[in-house]
Amino acid sequence: MDQISKVYIAIAQAAAGRQPARLVGEIAHDVNRLIKKLAPLGDPGSVHIVYEAGPTGYGLQRKLQALGYVCEIIAPSLIPRRAGDRVKTDRRDCLRLAELSRAGELKAIWIPDPADEAIRELSRAREDAVNARTRARHQLRGFLLRHDIRYPGKTAWTKTFGRWLATLSFEAPGSQIAFTEYCLAVQACDARVERLSLSLLQAIQGWRFESVVRALCALRGVDAVSAIGLVSEIGDIARFDHPRKLMGYLGLVPSERSSGERVNRGPITKSGNAHARRLLTEAAWCYRFKPRVGYQAQRRQEDLPESTRAIAWKAQLRLTERYAKLQARGVTLNKVCVAVARELAGFVWAVACNASPTMRTPTAP
Repeated sequence: MDQISKVYIAIAQAAAGRQPARLVGEIAHDVNRLIKKLAPLGDPGSVHIVYEAGPTGYGLQRKLQALGYVCEIIAPSLIPRRAGDRVKTDRRDCLRLAELSRAGELKAIWIPDPADEAIRELSRAREDAVNARTRARHQLRGFLLRHDIRYPGKTAWTKTFGRWLATLSFEAPGSQIAFTEYCLAVQACDARVERLSLSLLQAIQGWRFESVVRALCALRGVDAVSAIGLVSEIGDIARFDHPRKLMGYLGLVPSERSSGERVNRGPITKSGNAHARRLLTEAAWCYRFKPRVGYQAQRRQEDLPESTRAIAWKAQLRLTERYAKLQARGVTLNKVCVAVARELAGFVWAVACNASPTMRTPTAP
């Protein structure tokens, strides 16, 4: 049982029984040295290894599994913590992990295949590019605002907006150079996002979850890029046997501190995958409009089975009504979107199970 950092590995062993775990030692982050440390503990099939998820990815788990070891990666947010424990070190953590693993108190995370991980890395690279483009656009708009220049049109970052930018000039040479650099930075970011979007769409061809991605595009607010992001972050959505488990995995369920007859619920837990939670919350914003199947939605649904289209239409009817009712009650828009996103996760589960290679029979929420 290990506590992994990018510099070294702390190793502890918990033998069968109730004896406290013992510290084996600390070594540099090197797989070959770790294997030598594990050799005296027994045959690979008889050693159960766990370590806390961190910045080092899945490389160590895959190498140990290839050698025959049973290796699991543990979600840090799901590790039980003692209320009075205020000291956290790598040595104490690895001892605690060993004892909890022996007691069966740890929950392992889902580990993607290398092909799945490659799609996820590409999706996150596009997300980083979009964030960089947003910063570049804000910098350009801030420059214009400092010079009291405002766009007379309604919608920015269109072709018309770009032609309007080309008409601007500044008397001071320094200001003109700065303005041009800001414009070039935005153009470079636009080109980067376009390249990554195209690469992402090409990368899913032949992917084992390609059918799930196509099916999720039937849902309102979920285009191809969003669907790829959801599937690459969550993985096999059909592994959840109930939509509520997917909602909990995404951190969209309310936190709760209840005792006896008192039930106290607070804000959402925000546990689990933040990328997928953000994508669902953004998609929920589209349900503020009345239910309809537009031209783009029709094109995305052309080759999909009738069962998938029926689930998507049911989602529209239910979620648009839910959005309108919450808004009429005066609930803030952020909370409305979160509530709708939580229910949308259930329809995502139903659509994914309907199209998943595992072919679980879904029951729409």
